[in-house]
Amino acid sequence: MHPTTPAQPFDGSHDREIESLAEFDEVVAAHGTLSHFRVQSVDLTDRTDALLSVDTSGAVFLGCPMDPAAAARARAGGALVFPPVPGLPFDPYRGRVYSPDELFASLDEGYEATPDARTYAWFQRTKADGDVFGSMLRSIHDDAVSDALDELLAGAPVVGVMGGHAMARGTEEYAGAARLGRELARAGLTVATGGGPGAMEAANLGAYTAPFDAGMLTEALRILAKAPKFTPSVTDWARAAFEVRANWPGGGPSVAVPTWFYGHEPPNPFAAHIAKYFSNATREDGLLARCTAGVVFLPGAAGTVQEIFDNTTPNYYESRGEPTPMVLVDRAHWTERLPAWPLLRSLARERSMESRIALVDRIEEAPAALKRLGG
Repeated sequence: MHPTTPAQPFDGSHDREIESLAEFDEVVAAHGTLSHFRVQSVDLTDRTDALLSVDTSGAVFLGCPMDPAAAARARAGGALVFPPVPGLPFDPYRGRVYSPDELFASLDEGYEATPDARTYAWFQRTKADGDVFGSMLRSIHDDAVSDALDELLAGAPVVGVMGGHAMARGTEEYAGAARLGRELARAGLTVATGGGPGAMEAANLGAYTAPFDAGMLTEALRILAKAPKFTPSVTDWARAAFEVRANWPGGGPSVAVPTWFYGHEPPNPFAAHIAKYFSNATREDGLLARCTAGVVFLPGAAGTVQEIFDNTTPNYYESRGEPTPMVLVDRAHWTERLPAWPLLRSLARERSMESRIALVDRIEEAPAALKRLGG
């Protein structure tokens, strides 16, 4: 974080965001003011003296626990103070994306006890009763997650790997998707997926294994094959993943962007950074928009088809600038079973995106195709 000086007008940049107690102390020490800063989900109960003494004009405190006297002083000084919302299984004002350990806390008690499962249950309940307060909290949360994801990926070359959740652990297809994720990560790209099971998990797993030798991936695949799918037990499925993480800590980073809209599908634990949303539409568009180095589409069903054409539209109109590479894997799948390729090729004809699309037979061909297309 690089705070601007107090004399400068607020410009809405991330430089004015305070997301930890260390950052709070740094700003107060360096500038002696909180004027026009945004403080997100920082516990300030032990910073009462600072809050009583510094300028808070134009500041915004989002879900920050603080002494009532400090909150009153901040409001009187011109700040907006949004207090924490009690009883929620998630923080709507969070300043950072999630980690696997955070979402899967209490897994020892069973998946139903985890924050991820409890948040999905809250979503189902508030969605069903149409509570406007609930929808407001979901919107605030998703906007905060988007802000955190922008900060995380600033300047990173991101390549998306899309594919269906049905791809089972223990299959050659799953192993191939893992090798793809590993190769992309080793090439210096940030792997991003939809964050769920199947092909998505495999790509995140591959990125996680990037710092290790080939034997590690082989052994990890063997451990994961003990729980091939997240049904009938999400608990067993997740525990197998955490066994791999415990055996080989410090894996390579990647990004997952799942949604509680499909909350019956758990997020996979191999992405270091999980930007989980309530709104699937916000999540879909945001994931694809951030894939600046292109997208690889593995075999999937309706969701993957939707992602292909969600990505095609901005490439067709160049609404996000120059078209980004799109590589579809498995000729038979995308020309016979679900013939998305012929339509994609027809749309691309005589447009600048025509040179940015490719169809390959095997997953091993995808990295070279991505490179050839300019990713």
